[in-house]
Amino acid sequence: MDIPLDTLTTLRDEWRWHSRQPASRHAASLLRSSHPDLALAGVEDLGDLVRALDTRGSRTILERAAIVQALLVEARDDEVRRALLQTLLPGIVSVCRRLRFGQGVPCEPGEFMGLALATTTEILTQWAGQSRPYAALDILSALRGRLRRWILREKDTPPPMTPATTADEPSTLDERLRGYLGGPHDRLARLTYALVFEERSWDEVAQSEHADVDALQNELQFFAHRYLV
Repeated sequence: MDIPLDTLTTLRDEWRWHSRQPASRHAASLLRSSHPDLALAGVEDLGDLVRALDTRGSRTILERAAIVQALLVEARDDEVRRALLQTLLPGIVSVCRRLRFGQGVPCEPGEFMGLALATTTEILTQWAGQSRPYAALDILSALRGRLRRWILREKDTPPPMTPATTADEPSTLDERLRGYLGGPHDRLARLTYALVFEERSWDEVAQSEHADVDALQNELQFFAHRYLV
């Protein structure tokens, strides 16, 4: 199974630019002062920090684990949460490989990767502030469990058809979205409705969900391709 390189390349290219911005340097400074025990004196920005967490770097396994633990503690900060997501990318790819990118469910590898990234971001948002000694393993384990449950649900889900829709009678987008309210896709239907019909901005909707804009876009794009297009 080929890895959806476009998704990963986009994230990595965006990170190379984003990790050098003033907000990244400020977040790294706060991290150094809040966690002096991590020996981050040479870390000028979050890009440096992510490189320090590379398995080919000089940090020991225990040191890397302590840094990831601290990142999750501080993950209420958008910059720190983005750095943690970047750090976890190899593990996320590994989880997707083990699940064969949703094999058996009608979706493309790139769509499944987008779902995995959105799910990881959701976990990071929900767990932000927690102190977990094995944070990376815990997060990836939770991701694997959520994706497995999603695959099982999708395999049991009949082809999308709202109550107002028949094979010979196409419905409007408004009617189709309303057909998903109250069901397993209620949240995604509500968010799509807010963007399309209430004309709310991506930033506003993402903030209301405590989610990253890019991750939310991936999640809603998957929903649209799978159920609305």
